[in-house]
Amino acid sequence: MSKTIRWGILGASKFAREQMGPAIHAARGAQLAALASTSPEKSAGFAAYVPDLRVHGSYDALLADPDIDAVYIPLPNHLHVEWSKRALKAGKHVLCEKPIAMQASDIDDLIALRDATGLHIAEAYMIVHHPQWQRARELVRTGAIGRLMHVEGTFCYNNAADPDNVRQKPELGGGGIPDIGVYTYGATRWVTGQEPLAITHADLTFENGVDVVARVSARFDGFSAHWVNSMRMHPIQDMAFVGDQGIVKLTAPFNPQVFGEARVELHQDGLAVRVERFPNANHYINQVEAFGETIRSGADYAWPLEQARGTQAMIDAVFAKGGQGNE
Repeated sequence: MSKTIRWGILGASKFAREQMGPAIHAARGAQLAALASTSPEKSAGFAAYVPDLRVHGSYDALLADPDIDAVYIPLPNHLHVEWSKRALKAGKHVLCEKPIAMQASDIDDLIALRDATGLHIAEAYMIVHHPQWQRARELVRTGAIGRLMHVEGTFCYNNAADPDNVRQKPELGGGGIPDIGVYTYGATRWVTGQEPLAITHADLTFENGVDVVARVSARFDGFSAHWVNSMRMHPIQDMAFVGDQGIVKLTAPFNPQVFGEARVELHQDGLAVRVERFPNANHYINQVEAFGETIRSGADYAWPLEQARGTQAMIDAVFAKGGQGNE
């Protein structure tokens, strides 16, 4: 591996400190070199594992750092497009948290800027870099379950007791669908390679301007799909791809190791089940390494902006179908 990609992080969020910062630090061909934060206390959490970390007092100062090649952006959702554009214009490659935009049309601007600058920018959609998802995709696409008939996905948690969480704030781009619907919708698209023909049902419940329960159905070419996403239910996550000759199930599809062991179950011939386990894979590290390889060699990236746009277009359609739900 030739060039080491030198990374900076815009903002000292908890997720960046506990997940993506350590992933960048651990990834081959990557170096976590700088952080932009005005909080010495938050910065100390990063310096605990990168003692020589440079800390800039502003986002602009980090973008002006000539020793930074790429930036990771974990800012609140409503700031993603703005700071992604600023980073690209400063000559930095960009890995931005999902959703990278709040509407699909904004991603068109990012695609145009990517193409104009020749820089790599992607949404941090880590699951496609996990071997459990790569295996699930292979099984579905090679006919292991016969003809795909239906997709069922659930991803829920309960943060009702945390009213100050950014996901509870509409002005910051909060809501359950932008936070976790992006996973159930995007995973369906990525595995099947299809876009929905129609959103047939969208039962959305809102509280204080953000969606907290979403029961959504869609029709694809040859199969149906139904997803439940909620910020008011007991934690659950699973995905199932149901065919006429079998089922592919993922038991901890979105937060493996945290929620449970990453497993792909292939159900065939009645009650017969074949289980494949992936106990040690870290999709955050894999994501950083894949991002770096694309920068170095131009290798195809599993989740380009066009994929992110497809999921955001689905989210836009869900909100258009469901309106403002029940306050």
